[in-house]
Parts: sequence; C-alpha cells; structure tokens
Amino acid sequence: MDVEAEQSERTEAWSGITPDAARRLVIAAVEAFAERGYHATTTRDIAGRAGMSPAALYIHYKTKEELLYQISVVGHRLSLGLLQDAANGDGGPADRLAAAVRSFVRWHAEHHTTGRVVQYELGALGPEHYTEVVELRRESEAAVRSVIHDGVRAGEFDVPDVPGTTVALLSLCIDVARWFNPGGRRTPDGIGALYADLALRMVGYAPRQR
Repeated sequence: MDVEAEQSERTEAWSGITPDAARRLVIAAVEAFAERGYHATTTRDIAGRAGMSPAALYIHYKTKEELLYQISVVGHRLSLGLLQDAANGDGGPADRLAAAVRSFVRWHAEHHTTGRVVQYELGALGPEHYTEVVELRRESEAAVRSVIHDGVRAGEFDVPDVPGTTVALLSLCIDVARWFNPGGRRTPDGIGALYADLALRMVGYAPRQR
C-alpha cells in the first residue's frame, strides 16, 4: 500500500464507512484502481490487498462496481463541500474564487490516488450510480459558476463565457490528481496558490482602484 493510501485510512474521508473490513476494502480498491485501472482490477486483487479472501469481499460489496461507487460518491461529496464552503465564504468574488481553487487543488494533490479514481473512472459506474455522481459534479460546477457570475456582475471579472470558463477551471484543477508527485518539488499548498493565481488571470480579474 502506498503512503497516500495508508494516510487515507486514517482520514475522515473513509471514517464513515463501517465496519472496519468494509473500510479496508475501499482503501485497497482505491490503490488497485489507481494503479491498474478499474477494468484491469479483479475482486481477488482488491481482497488480497485488504488481507482478505475474495469470498469475504462479497459480504460487504456485491460487485466491484459497488466499491467504485462508494469511492466516487465519498470523494465527490468531499470536494463539493470544499467548493461550496469557499463559494459561500467571506470576501468578494476574487477572494472566494481563489479560496475555492486553492482548496480544490490542494485536495486533489493531497489525495491524488483517490482523486485519480474519483475523476477518471467515472465511466465504469452503472447507470444509476453514474447519474448520482454526475449530479454531484453539476453541483460543483454550479458553486464555481455562481462565484464567477458574481465577479462579472461586480465588474471584477471579464468572462464572455461563464459556463465554459467554469468547466475549464475545474478541469485544470482536477488534472492535478493525474500528474502530482508527492516526491516532487511542488507541494499541495504551493500548487493551490499557483492555480488560484491562474484562475484569477483566467477570469480577467480587475481589482478596483482605491
């Protein structure tokens, strides 16, 4: 198990999953899906990483897809909460947009293994689960879009296409999970600060002169 997956076991992200065996299976699935991809991973792979038999897995999850759904919905709810907290926070549109991007990027860097599964294995979900997770993604877009709209109305942002810019910003942030290297020179906080600055540049932030 890699370091990030070991840390994830102790984070609030998975603390609501009980019993302990079910939580261990989720953590093992995160590692396996991130390393091998959903379709190349077998339930035997997951059970083995969790130190359990394949038969034990089915006590808690009927299918491999149920494990992916559990990971996806928890990850999306956590990242949505970060965006909504920032969007509804104090300060003007620029402060709130910067805060949203910083927290969203930092989460995808700190939890890059989970982030890769949450963001890039979406198509493997069954129709019902896919619909539920897509709705969470729409809520994430709505949170950021509302801040950008506020900035345009206040005359602080120059954004001809608010929906398109929203998608571009979120895509930029999400991609951090794909390339982030915990052994590299960039830290999650550093990347968050960089992307927050890039976000304000993308929306043509024009602070009012006092």
